[in-house]
Amino acid sequence: MSQPEIIIEPTPVDLARSAADLFVQTVSDAQQQRGVARIALSGGSTPRTLFTLLASDEYAKKLDWQSVDIFWGDERTVPPDHADSNYRMAHETLLRTLPVPEARIHRMRGELDPVAAAGDYSLVLQQVFELSGANAVPRFDLILLGLGPDGHTASLFPHTSALDVRDQLVVANPVPQQQTTRLTLTVPVLQAAARVHFLVAGKDKAVAAHRAIEGAWDPAETPSQYLRDATGQVTWLLDSAAAAELQQHPTG
Repeated sequence: MSQPEIIIEPTPVDLARSAADLFVQTVSDAQQQRGVARIALSGGSTPRTLFTLLASDEYAKKLDWQSVDIFWGDERTVPPDHADSNYRMAHETLLRTLPVPEARIHRMRGELDPVAAAGDYSLVLQQVFELSGANAVPRFDLILLGLGPDGHTASLFPHTSALDVRDQLVVANPVPQQQTTRLTLTVPVLQAAARVHFLVAGKDKAVAAHRAIEGAWDPAETPSQYLRDATGQVTWLLDSAAAAELQQHPTG
């Protein structure tokens, strides 16, 4: 476990550019080492800006997109063409303009029964990562994560059952506070990634960012704290509004 890296940018636009540069470097390094990069995307407004930038002429040609396996950290239980679908957002802003082979795009099937969809995605992870053994966990080269004002990340919401799961890779997580069920990677999968990039923008995230990075240990209340125990490098990319409550990394 290493100390988190904290990067604070003045605006969401600056944040997206910094995240794009770091994304390109991380994916390139993985491809140079193993010939392929395996990454998990997130939903939300901040990744939308990042994805749009990565798909632009400036960035698209910086990577070998033919050798990127794309997964998702979580998904709503909706069809892929639904407005709330994380897959749809990534497809519209990023994937439809890039030469990523269809066989390398591994979406969570939110249109299925949630428990069946979680089992299906677990099998996909086992096959693509060639996992063997009952306790094997995939090691992503990069997982992109967001942060909710309530401290959740992926679809690991406060005081939900998924927080206690250690023997599965993907679960259907009932989220009473959202009156829904979400699909999500579990805590061990997030913690095992080689790199985790949190993208956090907006003053409504400031208190949660402080709790996640500096607050007293209470992951049931602030699930993003589980990434303090990550085995790889965790980088927090925040705009100045989201970083406003940080004590050890003041924005001035």
